[in-house]
Amino acid sequence: MNRTRVPAASRRRARLIATALALPLAAAGQLSVAMPAHADTKIAVSLGDSFISGEAGRWMGNSDTFTGSRAGTDRAYSGSYDATRVYGASYADGCDRSDSAEVNSAFGRAKAVNLACSGAKTENIFRAGHGGVDFKGEKPQADQLAAIASKRTVGVIVLSVGGNDLGFSDVIAKCVADYEVWSSCREDQQEAVDSRIDDAMDNVGKSIDEIRAVMDRAGYRRSAYRIVLQSYPSPIPRASENRYPASGWSRTNNGGCPVGNNDADWARDRLVPQMSSRLSDVAADRGVQFLDLQDLLQGHEVCSKSTALATSSNGPSESGSEWARFLTLGVSQGIRQESMHPNYYGQLALGRCLSLISAQPADRNFTCLNTPGEDTDGVYLDELG
Repeated sequence: MNRTRVPAASRRRARLIATALALPLAAAGQLSVAMPAHADTKIAVSLGDSFISGEAGRWMGNSDTFTGSRAGTDRAYSGSYDATRVYGASYADGCDRSDSAEVNSAFGRAKAVNLACSGAKTENIFRAGHGGVDFKGEKPQADQLAAIASKRTVGVIVLSVGGNDLGFSDVIAKCVADYEVWSSCREDQQEAVDSRIDDAMDNVGKSIDEIRAVMDRAGYRRSAYRIVLQSYPSPIPRASENRYPASGWSRTNNGGCPVGNNDADWARDRLVPQMSSRLSDVAADRGVQFLDLQDLLQGHEVCSKSTALATSSNGPSESGSEWARFLTLGVSQGIRQESMHPNYYGQLALGRCLSLISAQPADRNFTCLNTPGEDTDGVYLDELG
């Protein structure tokens, strides 16, 4: 790997916004489009599922405090709880597009459109006339992209999809259920993933084809915009990096990470890398840029030894808090579907990854990492060989 280390930017990320969208395809040397009639400043569009919609963006770290602002972690609290402060109107249908979703934190909301929806599968990307399915009362995302691309100038399209086709949430649920009865999930869940992954990756490839077709029809030359396909980060650490013992109930009652040691190691070192590898193959086959996120949350996962829960005397921070949402049953800590997703800090980290790769030539692929002990300004890229 060749490290592409980018110096820390200001927290407001103003320079990143300008840099990332000013050069949507440096490698091609061709920045113009066969212009839609309403040409304007280039925008970035995100499509896909909960890992890019901004699910869990409500939370700055995690806390066992169940009242008030939950030790400063609950961004929806201002004397009362209102999740629309973070998710806006999308909270009503469960798409949960947060204000901190990576496309927003990368480029600023004025230059970003977030079409992703929590729970979406590849069939919710395809155009309606090509097998696409409406989801949560919305048209397929490729059809929504078509409407945007005809009116505004799109420079970056970032896609996160395939996890729900693989039943990723079901895998987590099964591993949690098995932990509670001192059993293991890895063998049967690996078999389940293996049985689905070929079809899932074929459909990720079709999703890219659908996006290309939309952009072709809108009059864009393929050199005028880039597609970034990203993988998934691991929300839980390896067994050796978990601050709670596997025995007893602290992983369940305190940390919100009820997964056994063997299952955690399997998920971290086999399942997530397997998904990243296969998505990388799809990106290479379709000629789009790949952003590998499997190690992005390293040291900031739920229950990681390098982090701590926020308390009333020691509030949340980017450097010391978890960057993913712990498992919640939704009794008094938000909703369950937020569990095991990058939280507010995680979304800022994802946004930095996206802004950095968007400023690189589109024919180069990268993995995104964080710097131990630093906040999200310490996130950087390593080029994949």
